[in-house]
Amino acid sequence: MHSDPLIIAGRAFDSRLVVGTGKYPSHTVMADAHRASGAEMVTVAVRRVNLTDPSATLGAGRKESLIDYIDRERIFILPNTAGCYTADDAIRTARLGREVGLSNWVKLEVIGDEQTLYPDNVALLEATRVLVSEGFVVLPYTNDDPVICRKLEDAGAAAVMPLGAPIGSGLGIQNPNNIRIIKEQARVPVIVDAGVGTASDAAIAMELGADGVLMNTAIALAADPVAMATAMRLAVEAGRLAYRAGRIPKRQFASASSPVDGRIAPVAAAAGGRTGA
Repeated sequence: MHSDPLIIAGRAFDSRLVVGTGKYPSHTVMADAHRASGAEMVTVAVRRVNLTDPSATLGAGRKESLIDYIDRERIFILPNTAGCYTADDAIRTARLGREVGLSNWVKLEVIGDEQTLYPDNVALLEATRVLVSEGFVVLPYTNDDPVICRKLEDAGAAAVMPLGAPIGSGLGIQNPNNIRIIKEQARVPVIVDAGVGTASDAAIAMELGADGVLMNTAIALAADPVAMATAMRLAVEAGRLAYRAGRIPKRQFASASSPVDGRIAPVAAAAGGRTGA
């Protein structure tokens, strides 16, 4: 898959799987899962990171942080604004992440409802415009709505990240046609974010044409996070290969896989005229 990189804002990633850092049973398990996933970009909630002195060593009085378990030689950190419910709060959080040296990239989240964790798309669009004007590379988490995805792209988003289903639900892709439409209309990468529960969900997202898949809960809360991370890596790769290969058209009725026009293939003739699949 190294000949088919995911390119966002001019930066190339060999892996099309993006993973998170929350909910793991331990930081060690998280690090092992990251390696198994092959991911080259992981999301970190700015509010969960020890920001008092991110450059200090563990022996200098700083508490252990999940950042210490991310291989920053191999993995790019994507700060996110998880837990923000207003545009102003999300903007401040993104600025804080940049100020402490995490990145000028941001996975932008502005939540509009506490129960569903669906985004507030009005506030999301407002925050996108502000952060883009300040030089941020903005990747907004949004609904699977082609209209809002187009507006976010027009506002300068470097990618759009429509949900497959509510965050952490594990329901899989609920509106595949919407994802397909978003991809067909987009001029920036489309990364399905939220709702993936197992490997087949990730493969479906990629077969629909998504440029990547972002997930956290499906790996972190699996009975064996490292094994699930491996499964997700393979599923994303398989789904991408299938999409590029081009699936056969769906038919209402059967289509014989053996000749039916009276001609007998040489192998069949040698076997006494038998034909088969």
